[in-house]
Amino acid sequence: MSQASQGTCRNLLIRHLAPADLDLLLPRLEQVWVEQDQMLARPDTPIEHVYFPESGFISTTAITPGDGRTEVGITGREGMVGIPVLLGADRTPHETFVQAGRARTLRIGVDDFHDLMAQSASMRALFLRYVQTFIVQSAHSTVSNAHHRVEARLARWLLMCHDRSEGDEIRLTHEFMSMMIAAQRTGVTLCLHVLEGAGMIRSTRGRVLILDRDGLEDLAGDAYGAPEAEYRRLIGPWGRPVAAASSGLA
Repeated sequence: MSQASQGTCRNLLIRHLAPADLDLLLPRLEQVWVEQDQMLARPDTPIEHVYFPESGFISTTAITPGDGRTEVGITGREGMVGIPVLLGADRTPHETFVQAGRARTLRIGVDDFHDLMAQSASMRALFLRYVQTFIVQSAHSTVSNAHHRVEARLARWLLMCHDRSEGDEIRLTHEFMSMMIAAQRTGVTLCLHVLEGAGMIRSTRGRVLILDRDGLEDLAGDAYGAPEAEYRRLIGPWGRPVAAASSGLA
């Protein structure tokens, strides 16, 4: 573990803080690595840390008895994990875990976080604007799962993962993808074959390579874009340009 510094911080939310707020926050942050499937917040259990991812992506999921997990939000280097703490709660019925691969994060203890929120109204205001973007993302997921075809929902979710990935390869299983978009695994597998046949992706066991982001955006249609636009409106630049096609999976 090491202390964060302004020059090396890769979390976009932190980088949008005013200089005075950075001076308050950075000395209280520590850089830690979290592993795939590691729980950062368990349901109905006191939250111990607030996290600011610098790489990878982290899922917040709701658990329904008999039906398993459904994703209600995804966070990468654009945001923070620990919204209930910011809103005055010490726990949540949801679980939060590292979705794919090892991820680098910055974290702060809950007591230190509360102290900083009491000290800086401007820092709290920025983080609350992020909460608004997360709420829009979660609401848009609900609308998409209710009204869009599986192909559009899958394209949307792959785009969201791509936004939060450092390259064009995303390490995900078919089972995990079906859970995240509330669809049957067989339907997800069929959709992946369709997307691969159209040259948008290349899929192998546990990995998806994004080849044609423009095509995925066309397929997703209005299922994708509104939460990203809200982030840009309230906080700053977000998303990524169309990536050049890679030569293949390593």
